[in-house]
Amino acid sequence: MVRMAPTDEDPIRLLAVRDTPLSLDEVFAAVGDDAAGGTTLFVGTVRDHDGHSGAAVTGLSYSAHPSAELELRRVAEKVAADFPVRALAAVHRVGDLRVGDLAVIVAVSCPHRGEAFAASRRLIDDLKGEVPIWKHQTFEDGTEEWVGC
Repeated sequence: MVRMAPTDEDPIRLLAVRDTPLSLDEVFAAVGDDAAGGTTLFVGTVRDHDGHSGAAVTGLSYSAHPSAELELRRVAEKVAADFPVRALAAVHRVGDLRVGDLAVIVAVSCPHRGEAFAASRRLIDDLKGEVPIWKHQTFEDGTEEWVGC
């Protein structure tokens, strides 16, 4: 794990919206910090069914607006300002994904575990609610649906 020395540098260590597979190791390493007593890592994966209807998912694709990374930075900066964040990382995948693929990873390191959990929860919730990334699902019965538009 990369251990960052305490400095006044930006705690936002990694932000990306990318069309390549995501790496848990990369994100975890990005938030390593010797002053952090708590580090959280949240991983969102593609499931085999829709979370609301229960319909079987056969395909999924994420699309992002060109401003997505700027919005992701805005969300991350707000989390870093509201919590004692030592290090923060967030990556989201776009393009065609299969069941089981990693769709999003966020990680936060803070002095204490409670702060890390709260900051991580805010980060993933605000990312999903405010960053312009949309999901297109196709279902086993041939229907399809856009989510997050």
